[in-house]
Amino acid sequence: MDLLTRWELIEADLHSEYGIDLDRSAMLRGRSWRWLRTRIAGLLVCDSRLARALDPGDERPGRRR
Repeated sequence: MDLLTRWELIEADLHSEYGIDLDRSAMLRGRSWRWLRTRIAGLLVCDSRLARALDPGDERPGRRR
């Protein structure tokens, strides 16, 4: 799975789920790759844009599109 091709979804989800604004240039400077990877992994298990894009066949009632 190439998550970098979905970066616009990751960026939007990081902001809406965690309040992380990647437009702030210093945001990631003091953070490790592990810190970022953990948050992206979290996006895969919640009702996020990224999770929906990677599982488009999920038609559970009430699931946002």
